[in-house]
Amino acid sequence: MLDCLSIIQRYYTPGNDDYRVLVLHSRQVADLAIALGQRLIDRHEPLDIEFVEEAAMLHDIGMCRTNAPGIHCYGTEPYILHGILGRKMLDGMGLYRHGRVCERHTGSGITAAEIISQHLPIDPPRDLLPESLEEKLVCYADKFFSKSRLDEPRKTLDRARKSLAKFGGDTLERFEALVALFGDPATL
Repeated sequence: MLDCLSIIQRYYTPGNDDYRVLVLHSRQVADLAIALGQRLIDRHEPLDIEFVEEAAMLHDIGMCRTNAPGIHCYGTEPYILHGILGRKMLDGMGLYRHGRVCERHTGSGITAAEIISQHLPIDPPRDLLPESLEEKLVCYADKFFSKSRLDEPRKTLDRARKSLAKFGGDTLERFEALVALFGDPATL
């Protein structure tokens, strides 16, 4: 098992607000992903649960390089790039599989067409959709927690849907496919 906290501490200082936000949020996502993943394991579906926990702990590592004061990040890049930045950071450590999770967890994934139509600052435009079961699981679990409201309980399925609805029908359609795959966390 990777020592995810030591990886995080390469970029974040323990005790600082951005560290607290990242670690608390990532632990929430990891715990939910593990619980949801256990359902799959119980059905004898192949899942690398250790990797899921690691990837969930590292999926937002790139946020420190973004300008997101609401979550105590004072970098220079737009927040939409936090996953791409995280991938570069983890790829630099040889953690390519973990980096893919970073890059593909935003929303319910982002297509090249959405990047172009929404004028997102992602260059070159390309599909950034979770593909593996593990990537999909971390992406899904992430939708139930807010980094800016860490003290709030896990979002309900309806609240998660409403959060994603503003990004359009395709995003919501992809989310519904994740719901069908992993189920409602309220039933855990």
